[in-house]
Amino acid sequence: GCARDWDGLTCWPRATFGEVVKIPCPHFFQEFTNTHGSFLQRNCTQEAHWSEPFPPYTVACGFDEGSSKGPEDQKSYYSAFWRVYTAGYAASVTSLVTALIVFAAFRKFHCTRNYIHMHLFVSFILRAIAVFTKDAVLFADETMDHCLMSTVACKAAVAFFQFSILANFFWLLIEGIYLQTLLLLTFVSNKQFVWWFIFSGWGAPAAVLFAWVLTRIHQQNTGCWDDDENGVVLWIIKGPILVTVLINFIIFINVIRILVHKLKSQEGGGSHSSHFVRLAKSTLLLIPLFGVHYIVFAFFPESTGLEARLYIELGLGSFQGFVVALLYCFSNAEVQTELKKQLCKWQHQEYLTFTHKHGTLSRENSPVNYVTQLSLLEKISPKRKTS
Repeated sequence: GCARDWDGLTCWPRATFGEVVKIPCPHFFQEFTNTHGSFLQRNCTQEAHWSEPFPPYTVACGFDEGSSKGPEDQKSYYSAFWRVYTAGYAASVTSLVTALIVFAAFRKFHCTRNYIHMHLFVSFILRAIAVFTKDAVLFADETMDHCLMSTVACKAAVAFFQFSILANFFWLLIEGIYLQTLLLLTFVSNKQFVWWFIFSGWGAPAAVLFAWVLTRIHQQNTGCWDDDENGVVLWIIKGPILVTVLINFIIFINVIRILVHKLKSQEGGGSHSSHFVRLAKSTLLLIPLFGVHYIVFAFFPESTGLEARLYIELGLGSFQGFVVALLYCFSNAEVQTELKKQLCKWQHQEYLTFTHKHGTLSRENSPVNYVTQLSLLEKISPKRKTS
């Protein structure tokens, strides 16, 4: 018979001699055309060779001669899109690493609030690394046979990607919980809160991923685990993320209510009030910014709204890390003030070093210094002693 075959667009299953295999058009074709429910066929000939697909992809999947976008146009489109989200993730990683260095270098920023921010930064860095790793492992080689590709490396890359997404949403939930705790309690600095947050922010995603991997191995251990998933496997990842988003929206509403009450009653006046407001503005902006799109797409199949998903989850999503670093670090007045102080300190030290060196050289080259040296030589010269 005919072996399983990858023709560059879809995977054809193994077939016996004379068998006609019928499969639907790939989902990515359906997303950009109005053709749905179309099928392709191939015949396994007596010579154990596959026939050409009939009808051809251009006809069966909606790309006829009058089509405005052919496969080559789509390839060019995805290539340009890859450049956009690669640049976005690179900018995010650069800004997040810089923000981490700033928070770690200055002792003044070592507090519970910034520890949580730093873990959120790390989760976004891991997400960018996971995207780069997934692209490198799964899509670097265009000649790769995706029908036979089912290695530990590619499955690990997809699992790491899923973990980074989970960690993102759980750490955003931690940010929301901490903000509400800060507003409800007068004093929150006990280290037990930090360790509880760290355990929840990394432990919960790890537990969910472990359950997903086990379910994948026993129920749908196909390909690189990046194909369409059945309901149970899909909701092991989607369910916890959706729960974190919904809880964050409840926190979002409740924090607004608490802030309005505090500002009206003026119970939290002074520096603490401004501190709460600054933190609230950043967190309250992030919650809807990173959560709305997930609720919109959560209850639809992965192939639904593919183009919109690409724009939101990869295009705009690639710059989320940059937005986080901007809100929590670079636009923070305390950070700006401390960096200005440090810059002034470095400039002052350089000036003192320069003036010290310049003064030393001036004294060494001074004419007075030469006269002094000559007088000393004259005093200790042998002729003067004998006379």
